[in-house]
Amino acid sequence: MNVSTRFIVIDDDEFNNKICTVTLEKIDKEANIKTFLSPVEGFAHIVTEYSKTDNNENAVLFLDINMPVMNGWEFLDRFDELDTSIKNRLKIYILSSSVDKRDIEKAKANKNVVHYLIKPLTKETIRLITYSQNR
Repeated sequence: MNVSTRFIVIDDDEFNNKICTVTLEKIDKEANIKTFLSPVEGFAHIVTEYSKTDNNENAVLFLDINMPVMNGWEFLDRFDELDTSIKNRLKIYILSSSVDKRDIEKAKANKNVVHYLIKPLTKETIRLITYSQNR
């Protein structure tokens, strides 16, 4: 696999997190996958893990939009305030069940979002990610 083997999934839907984990493990059994039901906990993990000077690995982040406490857009606003050294190490993909054109356009307009993906995560989606990271 030519993409990062570190993945973070932030979605309040436990079933979707399981689908993501199984799909990623089918493609790369060695993948390091962290899932979070709480965007607040996921954000704290990113800040803690990716601000360490001894950790220079990159990760792919799959982020849902519609979540309680902190939605995906609020997450992205907070993410944008992080140091560039942290932001540059994460490739963010919105992974949502929303097909609302406004959500898709809002994601496209966000400089921190690589692509907007429709749930569920599939092998074909992973191929898209592989393609976009190798460009």
